[in-house]
Amino acid sequence: MNGILVVLKKEVRENLRDRKAVFNSLLLAPILFPVLLIGMTWLGTSAQTERAERVLEIPVVGAEQAPNLIRYLEQHGVVIKPAPDDPESLVRSQREPVIIRIPEIFGEQWQAGRPAEIEVIIDPSRPESDIPISRVKGLLRGFGSEIGLLRLQMRGVSPIVMSPLLIRDVDLSTPQSRGMIFMLFLPYILMITAFMGGMHLAIDTTAGEKERHSLEPLLINPVPRWQIMMGKLLATAIFGMASLVLTLIAFRITLPYLPLAALGVDLGLGAVAMVSILLVVAPIALMAAALLTVLATYAKSFREAQSYMGLVILIPMVPTLMFMSNPVKPEASMMPIPLFSQNLLIGELVRGEVVPVQWLLYSAAGTLIFAFALMAFAATLFNRPRVMFSDS
Repeated sequence: MNGILVVLKKEVRENLRDRKAVFNSLLLAPILFPVLLIGMTWLGTSAQTERAERVLEIPVVGAEQAPNLIRYLEQHGVVIKPAPDDPESLVRSQREPVIIRIPEIFGEQWQAGRPAEIEVIIDPSRPESDIPISRVKGLLRGFGSEIGLLRLQMRGVSPIVMSPLLIRDVDLSTPQSRGMIFMLFLPYILMITAFMGGMHLAIDTTAGEKERHSLEPLLINPVPRWQIMMGKLLATAIFGMASLVLTLIAFRITLPYLPLAALGVDLGLGAVAMVSILLVVAPIALMAAALLTVLATYAKSFREAQSYMGLVILIPMVPTLMFMSNPVKPEASMMPIPLFSQNLLIGELVRGEVVPVQWLLYSAAGTLIFAFALMAFAATLFNRPRVMFSDS
C-alpha cells in the first residue's frame, strides 16, 4: 500500500507545480460555468422582461372593418400601424412578429351575431415572437369575452351561466422548486466538472509519460503495477473532487447575483443542500477517474488520449438530454444506474425535496461497482507490455 501513497504524492505534487495543469484542472470549471450561468440568465431574463414591457406596435389589415376592436386595442396600449401590402413577407422576414388581418366578411358576421373571423399572421418557429404573439392573442380573447358577456346581458341571460365550472389552481410549488427550471443543466455541469478536473492529470500521467519515456523506469520498481495504477487513479480522482468542490462553492457565491427574485424564484443552495449534492456526485469523480485512466492508458500518445477525451465529455450529456426531452419521476429502480441516478437526485435536492437515504445508497453503490470494475480493467492494462510500452 505504500506504493500507492508514494505514486499519489508524486503525481499530485508534480501537477500542482504545473500552473497550466492547475488552471485546467481546478480553476477552469469553477470560473467558466458560474460566469456562463449568470450571463445566460441575465440575458434571458432581461430580454424576456424587455419584450413583455415593450409597447405593442401591431400592423392591422382591414382596421376599418372592426372599429370597436381597434378602439379596445388602443385602450390597452397597443399602437396600431398602417396596413402593409404584403403582411406574410413581413412576418416571414422577421420585420414584424405578428400582424392582424380582419377580413371584409367580419362586419357581416359581427352584425349577425356569429363568430367573426380574425386572422393572426405569425411565425411560431421564431422564439423571439412568443411574447408578442401571446400578448396579442390574450387581448383578442379578452375583447371576445367582453363582447360575449354584453350580448348575454342584452338578451337577459346572466353571464354566470357561461361559467358552470370555477377552476382554482392550488399551487404547491415553492420558490426553490420553481428554480429548477433555471438549473436544468446543473447536473450536467457538475458531472462534466468531475471529468474535466482529472482529465489533464490522467492523460499526463499515462500517455504523456509514455511519450516522455518516463513511465518505464517507474514500472521496473519493485512495486506491484496495480499500486502504481491506483496511485495515478486516486490522484486523478482527487483533482476531480477538488474541481467539484470549487465549482459548488463558486455557484453558491454567484447565485445571489442572479436576477430571479422578481420571478418568484429562489436558487439559494444552503450548506445542507451543497453537502448532499457533493456526496451524490462524489462517486462520479472516482468513476470518471477510472474511465479516464483506462482510456489514457490505452492511448499510445498524448494526442490520441486527447481525442478519446473529446468523446468522454459527451457521456454526462446523455442523461441530461434524455430527461429534458422525456422527464421521468425518480424511482428506486433507477438509482443504481451511474450518471442517471445522480442527474435525478441533484434535481430533487435543488427542488428542496426530501430524498430517501436508500436512494443515495443505491446510487453510490451502483456507481462505485462500475468504478471498481473499471479499476480492475485498468490494472490489467498496466500488466500488458503492448499497452504500457509504446515501442512494443
